[in-house]
Amino acid sequence: MNKEEFYKRARHDLHGPLHGIKVIEVTTTWAGPMGGCVLADYGADVIKVEAPTGEVARRLLPMVPGTNLGIPHETVNRNKRNVTLDLHHREGQELLKTLVSTADVFLENFRPGALAEWGLGYSDLHAVKSDLIYVSVSGFGQFGELHERAGYDPIAQNYSGWSSLNGDPAGDSIKAPTFLGDDLAGLHAALGTMAALLHRNRTGEGQHVDVALIDCLLFQSNGHPTVGALDIPLPRMGNQFALATPVNAYNCTNGRVYAGVLLDSHWKLLAREMQREDLANLGLMDRLKNRELLDGLLAGYCAQRTVEEVVNRCTELGLPATRIIPMRNLPGRRTCTAETCCRKWSSPMASVYR
Repeated sequence: MNKEEFYKRARHDLHGPLHGIKVIEVTTTWAGPMGGCVLADYGADVIKVEAPTGEVARRLLPMVPGTNLGIPHETVNRNKRNVTLDLHHREGQELLKTLVSTADVFLENFRPGALAEWGLGYSDLHAVKSDLIYVSVSGFGQFGELHERAGYDPIAQNYSGWSSLNGDPAGDSIKAPTFLGDDLAGLHAALGTMAALLHRNRTGEGQHVDVALIDCLLFQSNGHPTVGALDIPLPRMGNQFALATPVNAYNCTNGRVYAGVLLDSHWKLLAREMQREDLANLGLMDRLKNRELLDGLLAGYCAQRTVEEVVNRCTELGLPATRIIPMRNLPGRRTCTAETCCRKWSSPMASVYR
């Protein structure tokens, strides 16, 4: 299938599957804005509310060269409209309620209880619009003994145990290079929003959706919390995998590749390619018992070849392999300027912009 065939039934009269859904977003930094970003990408009309000084993410580095556009902020707030309101004052609170009265969804990621102190909690806005979907994103959730704790992304990565499994086996735990907890919370906020909208369309009922960074990281931990609860060892594997071998990052003559196998059928092909027919019939469990040997064999194979030779040969055999590409060298990368930035910046004092 080519691209034109894939898109031949695409509609051009809608912004996306959420066309016609209005979202009022009162968020800051990343987790909440990511939820709004996903909804906006799906075509919802997302109106972001900011304080007169602009939210803190506007000042996050790095900046688009030659501009005052913060790349993180511009990335996660694309496709949104914007309005300035001072929610510390009665007038701002009432204006927000007016906006909410016309909306389907209200999205926020303040400390649990903070908006209620301003008269903008779930019960307050439910009184304005009874079928409103009110989505709250926080570190530890809206209730429980930890709900009042500050819950930023690296806190969630470390509290959940995720970072304890990340990094070199001989080193210390390491957080992800991206806002992983925030990103997952944003995705779950969008998913919860869409589920709540479906429920509203069937029943006419609004809901309060509670999204916690901790919950999202645990949910996406691939069963590791269960493994840990059963006292099954959870070693830090670095670039290797506990359930497969050989799999690792390997040095070539002109760079590095990431390659390896999981299936027995793939191992047979790789063993023969490495001229180790004597090992071709090793099943997964036997390979795991000989992890060091097999990892060394593939390392030696790659060390004698260029990246292109390894990747091309693996592709011919139907085996997974890729050059390890630094982010700054991604294929198709282009320079971002004020004219090509994902969403042209406008002052937070502007009433509304697209």
